[in-house]
Amino acid sequence: MLHLMTLRMAPALTVAVTEEEFRRRKRLLMLFPGLIAFALYRGLKATTWHDDIVALLLAGGLYASVVALAAYAYGRERRAWELLREEDLRTLAWLVLRIGFLYAVQLSLMVLALPKVATYSYHDQPDGPALMALIIASTSVARDAFEIGHIRLLQQQGQPFVTFPDGKALWALVTGRGDLWAMRVGVATVGVGLVYLALTMVVSEATTDLGQLIVTGILAGGACTLAFVQGLRPSLRTWEGLTRYSWRELLRFFVWPGMVFGWTYYLIADGAISFLLAIPDPPVWVRLLVTACTAGLLSLYGYYMGRSRWQEETLHATIPASLLRCPFISSILTSKKA
Repeated sequence: MLHLMTLRMAPALTVAVTEEEFRRRKRLLMLFPGLIAFALYRGLKATTWHDDIVALLLAGGLYASVVALAAYAYGRERRAWELLREEDLRTLAWLVLRIGFLYAVQLSLMVLALPKVATYSYHDQPDGPALMALIIASTSVARDAFEIGHIRLLQQQGQPFVTFPDGKALWALVTGRGDLWAMRVGVATVGVGLVYLALTMVVSEATTDLGQLIVTGILAGGACTLAFVQGLRPSLRTWEGLTRYSWRELLRFFVWPGMVFGWTYYLIADGAISFLLAIPDPPVWVRLLVTACTAGLLSLYGYYMGRSRWQEETLHATIPASLLRCPFISSILTSKKA
């Protein structure tokens, strides 16, 4: 999910993928993978494979890999065979495996886990969840691969970007600057784990799927928001950085990407545990681990996004007015106090 957060949080990337003509092409593109996904679902249902979780995930992942390659080529304005000759093997492998296969599997698990929170099990009635998993996964992959291809095209045309959604900058931060992130992420992980453990002792609903979903979203959203401000304002203490924004701006960031991605990662983990490991009601220590790790991961992502935004501001000094078109981050990124 890091690539999606990067595309929506880095100002220069956001501007590049929110032009009206580009968005129109993207909407048209997303229709075709969904239609083909429906045909794929009908084929799986005819063979009764749609109720086999492994078969469903493999079929959806392999299909999404092809979709990712085709959408990326369309974004690059290249034919697929031209793309195979021009791109290096590492980039193609990342695109097909990470943006295609793995991303589709994650989204499918999320979609299957969501009805489970409402006590509607995929195993009891697989038709609806299986269909939605295939459609949502393939269309999301098409959207993101198309945007990444467009960003790569702009790069080749000479437009510079401080951040690119391939995770290399995050990996460089993790492996080279542990002094910047390790303590923050460690404190967030342990702190959220202790808070969740205390809640399970006081409120029994915290150990249910719905209760954990709510708690994880709130705690992960808070950890992500704090880390983002720390990365964006490295010269200030956390409280001083927070005071530079209004509570409405912080609340918007807390909800998206903080809480939303907290829910997303919890549902992915819940889907993997419930359907792949066949543990529909995991013990408290597993729930504790999922909540703490989700908050730790989003704390790392939040700090990385804040640091990326800080680097972009340092290089370019101002944010273009066209960024106001972005519905996701306009307030937090165009704050008069920022």
